[in-house]
Amino acid sequence: VAFDGDGDRLGVVSDAGGIIWGDMLQILFWRKLLLAHKGQEAPVEVKCSQTLFDEIKRLGGKPFFHKTGHSFIKATMKERNLLFAGEMSGHFFFADEYYGYDDALYAGARLIKLLSEESRPLSAVMSDLPKTFATPEIRVEIDENGREAIMERVKEYFKASGLDVIEVDGVRVNFPEGWGLLRLSNTQPIMVMRAEGATEDAVKRIEAELRNAMKP
Repeated sequence: VAFDGDGDRLGVVSDAGGIIWGDMLQILFWRKLLLAHKGQEAPVEVKCSQTLFDEIKRLGGKPFFHKTGHSFIKATMKERNLLFAGEMSGHFFFADEYYGYDDALYAGARLIKLLSEESRPLSAVMSDLPKTFATPEIRVEIDENGREAIMERVKEYFKASGLDVIEVDGVRVNFPEGWGLLRLSNTQPIMVMRAEGATEDAVKRIEAELRNAMKP
């Protein structure tokens, strides 16, 4: 495990040397939490894998997509009295036995506790999750003055396509073989892009479609 400079983000590498990203770690935590809290609402950051959303639903939780940003997520947790949330970036918020803020040392301890109750190493615990392919966060520089116009153009492009469009934070578009996201950064003049699919070719096609949507 590793922590960032101010101790609010957790990074994890498995025994097999693979990085376990924030959305996949949330699945491990939700598997424990939902045993005792069936029907709990579960915010899923729009950048997270569809696997997380589907797994929460399978476990008896009530997932809903949420805007990116740790301050926004903490506010929602307090307003709706939620037990847990997380982000791709490694922020985790435990309110079941803790105070609901992003303390990476505590999150790391919760992970170690979880693994101490397993007879298998982390790589084996994660092995039953479906294999998908995803891009990292792709950051595309845009004109700061025209950012809202670009976002509106993207929304109209996908609404006209007939695909399922989620507008919680930018646009998250469901394709037959996966999904793609375009959202404006909260802090920089960039468009954040991410895609996930069943195959590498599917991811490439989705990414190409996202780029097409941004063109004038």
